[in-house]
Amino acid sequence: METFLLVFFTVLVLFAILVLAKTIRIIPQARAGIVERFGKYRTTLSPGLNMVTPFIDRVRYVIDMREQVVSFPPQPVITEDNLVVSIDTVIYFQVTDPVAATYEIANYISAIEQLTMTTLRNIVGGMDLEQTLTSREDINRGLSGVLDEATGRWGVRVGRVEIKGIDPPPSIKDAMEKQMRADRDKRALILTAEGQRQSAILTAEGNKQSAILNAEGDREALILRAQADRESAILRAQGEGQAILTVFQAIHDGNPDQSLLAYQYLQMMPKIADGDANKLWIVPSEFTKALEGLGSSIHEIAGIPQQSTGPKVRVDMGSSERVELGGSGALQGAHESVEAALKEAQESAAPEAGPEVGTDPDAGPQPPAP
Repeated sequence: METFLLVFFTVLVLFAILVLAKTIRIIPQARAGIVERFGKYRTTLSPGLNMVTPFIDRVRYVIDMREQVVSFPPQPVITEDNLVVSIDTVIYFQVTDPVAATYEIANYISAIEQLTMTTLRNIVGGMDLEQTLTSREDINRGLSGVLDEATGRWGVRVGRVEIKGIDPPPSIKDAMEKQMRADRDKRALILTAEGQRQSAILTAEGNKQSAILNAEGDREALILRAQADRESAILRAQGEGQAILTVFQAIHDGNPDQSLLAYQYLQMMPKIADGDANKLWIVPSEFTKALEGLGSSIHEIAGIPQQSTGPKVRVDMGSSERVELGGSGALQGAHESVEAALKEAQESAAPEAGPEVGTDPDAGPQPPAP
């Protein structure tokens, strides 16, 4: 009897536990529980602790109410220019009505995937490859509008659709890479040409400015040099004119005679004999007579008197005033020096001394003795 009671009590406890387990339902946060009674929808359980009728009510589905992200595998899509590209998409959606998501569609994720593929083929089919690669934002907006309208009756809201990748065929990739490489090379050549042109322009401008500055400098230098030459020539001519006037005035003021001219001729003889081409210099025996005759002829032609009768004037280069010499002693000394020079010339030209001076041709010219 006791064993029967123990078994009965144990079965009763197990049944109570089972009833309690069937009665109490705990729904997590951001979830919704769909309760059915005899296979028919009865109510929706909210998050937390909920009570249902055991053995009659059953929680059929627990729907996640959070926003979900689903990535679909790449799908082949044909563009308007008959090129096959692979496009994979990412969809962000959220269940807003758990009852509609449970009973209006069998599998809303698969339905969204298929709808996405068909809508994507419809949108991309009206674009060429270039537009497909550069119009992702337009494709996203088109997909979002169509999916949001279609999934609204399923209790699903599509928040955002993103194109994760667009992969053209390998041959198109190679062609695109070649095209991009050609475009880059073209831009590089254009930039290089532009740089060379700018460099040539700047160099030409620099050369132009340099040539202009050099020409201006040369012109100013030539002008200054010409002015300096003109002033130098003027000053030189003025100096020569003043020197000629001074010499001419000194000659006329000094009133030279025949002896002074003979002395000047004797002083010029060594300069006449000096020279690399003079190997032999002949002094004639009648040199004195010829010299006297030359002096006499010059005096006669120029009107130079035999003896100086006028007063002697000394030329002072520092003053233009005439200065009278203080007596005849200076003239007497000059006459004696001239006579001594003439006497030495006559002795050197005597027959016993010979007519030649410096007969050695290798020794070079020998000037006559003063």
